[in-house]
Amino acid sequence: MDTGTVLVIEDELPIRRFLKPSLQSEGFKVLEAVKGEEGLALASSHNPDIILLDLGLPDMDGLELVKRLREWASTPIIIITARGKEKDKIAGLDAGADDYLTKPFDVGELMARVRVALRHAERVKLGAKQDPVFETQDFKVDLAARVVTVRGKEVHLTPNEYDLLAFLVRHAGKVVTQKQILQEVWGPANGDQVQYLRIYVYQLRQKIETDPDRPRYIVTESGVGYRLKIE
Repeated sequence: MDTGTVLVIEDELPIRRFLKPSLQSEGFKVLEAVKGEEGLALASSHNPDIILLDLGLPDMDGLELVKRLREWASTPIIIITARGKEKDKIAGLDAGADDYLTKPFDVGELMARVRVALRHAERVKLGAKQDPVFETQDFKVDLAARVVTVRGKEVHLTPNEYDLLAFLVRHAGKVVTQKQILQEVWGPANGDQVQYLRIYVYQLRQKIETDPDRPRYIVTESGVGYRLKIE
């Protein structure tokens, strides 16, 4: 089964030895680079379906590599890093990465993130960034009709609540930073209104979560942002 091509840009041999058989067992062809410039060259010549990259590379910082890739490529990028600080995660996502995983990580979690990123990229490639209806076990969002149904009953959302939920739906499964949400939903001038965002997330959870205190769907990525979990 040919699932696609993954470019791994990672200078640590043990990590590459861990990743390669794990990805191959899922049907992926694996390309490997140990330096940023080598990774750029492979990305350009082989057009991989997804890129996994470390932030700590011997010839350049991984954030710089993400920015350089984003100058010409829309390929999904997942950062795999030992840098666990929130500012590093936010910087990677704001630079253009689609997701991140902090080392050490579980291979099952990695594969789930890879599948989400590839599905999102495929929808964009086909010109349909999002299916008109997004549905979970507990709620349904009809993006065309702007209707939200929770456990079979239509619920009223304020315009800002709906726009927030719609943004999360369009990025379902991916982590989005607080700044990305605020700028997209409320405009560029509101990129630092974090408390404002928290209030709306709280209100939205009250309306769609079975247990708002232990949310199942709108999950906080501590210090970074939020993720609408896909079951």
